[in-house]
Amino acid sequence: MARFWVCVAGAGFFLAFLVFHSRFCASRLPLHLHLAFKISWRAEEALYRLDVDWPKYSEYFTGATFCVAVDSLNGLVYVAQRGDNIPKVLVFTEDGYFLRAWNYTVDTPHGIFAASTPHEQSVWITDVGSGLYGHTIKKYNSFGDLVQVLGTPGKKGTGLNPLQFDNPAELYVEDTGDIYIVDGDGGLNNRLIKLSQDFMILWLHGENGTGPAKFSIPHSVTVDSDGRVWVADRGNKRIQVFDKDTGEWLGAWNNCFAEEGPSAVRFTPDGKHLIVAQLHLSRLLLVAAPPVGSIGDCSVTSTIQLADQVSPHLLDVSGKTGAVYVAEIGAKQVQKYVPVNSYFSSFGS
Repeated sequence: MARFWVCVAGAGFFLAFLVFHSRFCASRLPLHLHLAFKISWRAEEALYRLDVDWPKYSEYFTGATFCVAVDSLNGLVYVAQRGDNIPKVLVFTEDGYFLRAWNYTVDTPHGIFAASTPHEQSVWITDVGSGLYGHTIKKYNSFGDLVQVLGTPGKKGTGLNPLQFDNPAELYVEDTGDIYIVDGDGGLNNRLIKLSQDFMILWLHGENGTGPAKFSIPHSVTVDSDGRVWVADRGNKRIQVFDKDTGEWLGAWNNCFAEEGPSAVRFTPDGKHLIVAQLHLSRLLLVAAPPVGSIGDCSVTSTIQLADQVSPHLLDVSGKTGAVYVAEIGAKQVQKYVPVNSYFSSFGS
């Protein structure tokens, strides 16, 4: 009997030691690893997994990481962050190695887009700052040299000739050079603008409201291979869809976003899924993309639940690998999610 109680006491002590050790070590983990361990998945529908080795060194994230862009042609990832006396743009390889940083004429970045061709590497940034460079959309080369400015620097407004913005949220640039801009992250404007490659206005929708082609915080925009423009209408808890050539309103999705509106939208390379971020729920949704024709109702295929208060703000997807890069303003980091093997093989089909 004495031996029995000795064994029980020993087992209890060992269990208590393991619990204490796990809690103590977890509290000392770097933030990005600590958060990664908390990620839960719907295993039956999991299409992506976290790449814990990206980036190789997270110490380069020194501010609130608001946006990320992938240059699939050159294998580069651009991260824009906010903060005082820090580099505003960080450049990594898709493998996670840090290359360089720059800070020229960037005030308060909100959205970023990489639009490279075999002849030019371009990076576009929407700036919502109130300083000399704010309320503009700017084009840079890969090393941070300013190439083009859209808008009136330092002045917010509703004008279209010349172009004036008020907290422009994000943009999407097609291979043709056409530009789609969502202007109005809490500012005066709530509009979607399409510009030609020489910056002429082709069409626009611009009015605050809840009806078709009206917006409340249009926050993200993307274009699919079937000629449709998808807008995250965050304040109205829906995604609106337009014909990219005519601007005609094609419909809206709201049945998937009753809890919270979408903050970011991007398609997978195969065009089968729309990846949607929900900021305050710290969640990514993979929504089945509809075929040509009626968009129907949205249907969630898979969910990636992040840690509490990670706050995924904007995201981008590699056109080659299908990897998803998520800018998390709560965690102050960018994380990379890669397709699982069975899903990855479909990108080559």
